[in-house]
Amino acid sequence: MSTSAHSPADAIRTGGTVTDRLVEANERYASRFTDPGMDARPVLRVAVVACMDARLDLHAALGLELGDCHTIRNAGGVVTDDVIRSLTISQRALGTRSVMLVHHTTCGLESLTEDFRHELEDEVGQRPAWAVEAFRDVDQDVRQSMQRVRTSPFLLHSDDVRGFVFDVKTGLLREIDPAAE
Repeated sequence: MSTSAHSPADAIRTGGTVTDRLVEANERYASRFTDPGMDARPVLRVAVVACMDARLDLHAALGLELGDCHTIRNAGGVVTDDVIRSLTISQRALGTRSVMLVHHTTCGLESLTEDFRHELEDEVGQRPAWAVEAFRDVDQDVRQSMQRVRTSPFLLHSDDVRGFVFDVKTGLLREIDPAAE
């Protein structure tokens, strides 16, 4: 069940694609846009790594404004090599010091396995170079992600790394103890 105010059918009825609708929305946005005069350094010196799930409105949930943080999103919010790359640039070139990890309840990665890669290989004739990073226990996956950040030799600041699970039904964050099992 979708709760979005928009549907792909709206774009089709108006004779365009969803992307066409988004480009039109950007034109309206740009007509009212004023340069905020900020640079790429986040004001709060924090990078937030989160799942790409459309139910997570991170800025609203965390009380963030434009320019407050760097936001890095992927399937599951897991800390991959590419996330470490982005965090390294965020810290070393753009001054962030804190890392907040946000996973969530009922994540789609909880229902996948690495078999997904094998199925793709069978379908297209080439195995993806990336891992699915599926998991069964969201708390344990947050702990693993915190550990990956804390032990990366590329990151300057690993003393303020905290992990959370966002409840998609209540909107509340639950902090994960990195030492608990």
